[in-house]
Amino acid sequence: MDAQGRGRADNIDPADQWVLNPNTGEYELRLPPSGTQSVPGPRRPSTENGGGRRRRNDMAPGETREMSQVGAEDGARAGAATRARGGTRASDKGRAGDKARAGDVPPPRSSRRKGAEPEPAPGRRGRRPAKKKSKVKKVLAWTAGGTAFVLVAAGAAGYLYLKHLEGNISSTDVGDAGSKGFSKDEAFNLLIIGTDRRTGKGNEGYGDKGSVGHADTNILLHVSKDRSNATALSIPRDLIVNVPDCPTKQPDGSTKVVPGSENVRFNTSLGQDGRDPGCTMRTVEEVTGIHVDHFMMADFNAVKTLTTAVNGVQVCVTHPVSDPDSHLKLPAGKSWVQGEQALAFVRTRHSFGNHGDLDRIKVQQQFLGSLMRKMSSSDTLTNPSKLMDLAEAATKALTVDTGIDNISTLKDMALELKKVPPKNITFTTVPVVDNPAEKVPVTVVLNQSAAPSVFQAIQNDVSFTDVKRKQKAAKDAQNALLKGSRSAPGDVRVRILNGGAETGSAQAVLTWLQNTEGVSKSENAGDAPAQLTKTTLEYGPEQADQARELAALMGLPGSALKPGKSVVNSQGLPAMTLTLSKDFKGAGIPLTAPQKAPKVDKSTANEVKCAS
Repeated sequence: MDAQGRGRADNIDPADQWVLNPNTGEYELRLPPSGTQSVPGPRRPSTENGGGRRRRNDMAPGETREMSQVGAEDGARAGAATRARGGTRASDKGRAGDKARAGDVPPPRSSRRKGAEPEPAPGRRGRRPAKKKSKVKKVLAWTAGGTAFVLVAAGAAGYLYLKHLEGNISSTDVGDAGSKGFSKDEAFNLLIIGTDRRTGKGNEGYGDKGSVGHADTNILLHVSKDRSNATALSIPRDLIVNVPDCPTKQPDGSTKVVPGSENVRFNTSLGQDGRDPGCTMRTVEEVTGIHVDHFMMADFNAVKTLTTAVNGVQVCVTHPVSDPDSHLKLPAGKSWVQGEQALAFVRTRHSFGNHGDLDRIKVQQQFLGSLMRKMSSSDTLTNPSKLMDLAEAATKALTVDTGIDNISTLKDMALELKKVPPKNITFTTVPVVDNPAEKVPVTVVLNQSAAPSVFQAIQNDVSFTDVKRKQKAAKDAQNALLKGSRSAPGDVRVRILNGGAETGSAQAVLTWLQNTEGVSKSENAGDAPAQLTKTTLEYGPEQADQARELAALMGLPGSALKPGKSVVNSQGLPAMTLTLSKDFKGAGIPLTAPQKAPKVDKSTANEVKCAS
C-alpha cells in the first residue's frame, strides 16, 4: 500500500523501497530524489532510528560534501527503479520531498502485517530481506504437508475401517470344537459350510422357506504346513454318517448337549434339533479322523454379495441351461454370473450330469476355483474400491468361530492361503458309493476301500498335486532317520503313553510288543501330559538304533521320529518315549504315512473347465 493510501507520508513501507542492484547483487534502499537532501546508497547502521542510515546532523564534516556529490547519482538510479515499478504518485513525491528538505528521512514503518520480522537491532548491519517463495515452491510445500496429513489420516481411517469391518463379523462359540488358535507356522484345517437357510432379501422364493439352515455345502480345506499346497475336500450332504453328541452354547451362557444320531444324512449335523456349526465340525472329525481347527459359514446372500463385489465370476457350460427350479439361464460356452445368477449356478441340480448332488458338487468346485482366480487377479488386488467392497461383503456374509472372529486373524489366514499357488489347490470329493440299503439310491456311504487313504493323506499333510522340491527334500530328511543300524528288540527301552488314542491303547501296544515282538524292556506310563495329533517317538542321541528298530516293528513313518532327549524309566535307565495319538490304528497295524496321495477324481484352482 502506498503512502497516500495510508494517509501519512511517514508510513511508507520500506519493503517497497528496496531494490536489487544488479552490479553488486545486494538489495539497496532507494528513495525518490529531493532538491536539498542527498540519499545514501547502501544502507548503513544507525543507533537512533534503526533504519540503516544516519541523519544528516550525525555525519562527520568530511562526509557532507561526499554525500552531496553522490546524491544526484543515487537519485537518478532511484527514479529509474521507481519508474520500473510503475511510477510514484505526485502526492507521495511531494511529501517525501518535504521530509527530505526538513533534513530528515522517513523512518521505516512498523509492519502491521501479522508475523512480520522485527527490524534489525541497533548497531547491527541490516540483513537483506528474505526472498519470497515462488508460486511453484509454495505449491510443493503445501503438497508435501498435505501428503503427510493424508498419510496420517489414512492410517487412522484404516484403523477405524478395520474396526468397522470387525463389527460386521458374526461368530458362534462352539466350545472346544474350535478352541485352537491360529498359527502361521502350522498346517490348518478350515471347514467351509454353506447353509440352505433362506434368510435375507430376495431369498424367500427359493422353497423350504422355514429351513433352520442345514449343512448344504461342505468343504474341508486343508492348508499344508509349508503353504506349498492345499486340498479342498467336498463332503456330500447326503452322506450317511453318525452325528456325535454335541455340546452347544445357549443364549443364556449355559451349555446344552444335543444327543447324537446314527445313520442320518450329513446335512443334519447343522440346524437339526438346535445343532450349531460345532456339531458339524465334530461330525467331520468322526467321519474322517481329521481334526477341524475352525469353521466359516455362509448363506445364500454370501454367494450373491461376494460375486457382486468382484464384478462377476466367469463360468462355462457345454450346453444351454434353463432350469426352472434354480432359475438359471445360460447360453453354451462362457458367461459371467453374479448376484442371483451366481446363486442359481451353484444351486442347480437338474442341469448337469445325472441331476444328483455329486454332479452339483463338481460344478460348485469349478465355481469356487473361478472365484479364487478372480479374487486373486490383478484387477481385483490393485483396485481399492473392489477390495473394500469385497471386505465389506465377506465380513457381513460370514459367520466364524470365536477363535478367529477378529480382522487381524482373518487377514493372517487369507495371507497364508494366498501363498499357495492356484495350481496346487486341489478340489476333490470324499470317495463314496450308493447306499446299498436303498432300492432306489438317494443317499451315499463311504467307499471303505478308497476313503481311508484320502483321509490319511490329509492327516499326514501329503499333497494331491505336484509341489515344490523342498517338500520332497523334507520327506527325504524324515526317511533318512529310518536308515542306519538297528538294535535287537530285547535292547529297546521305551515308555508308552496315551496322548489321544482310544482308551487302553497303551496297554494293548505294551502287550503286543512284549509278547509278540520281544520288546521286554517296555512299560505303560499312562496318559500323556497333553494330547497330540500324531503319534511320536522321542529319543536321545544314544538311542537312534533303538528308535529305528521300534519304528520298523510298529510301521512308524520317519515324521514320527523326534530326535531329542531320553527319559528315565522305572528301573532308572534311559528310555525312549512313545506317545500314541489319534492316528494310532491298533497294536501291530502300521502307521506309515503315504508318500503319495491316492489317485482321485480331482481338479485344481487354476483349471478352467466347462460343466456338462
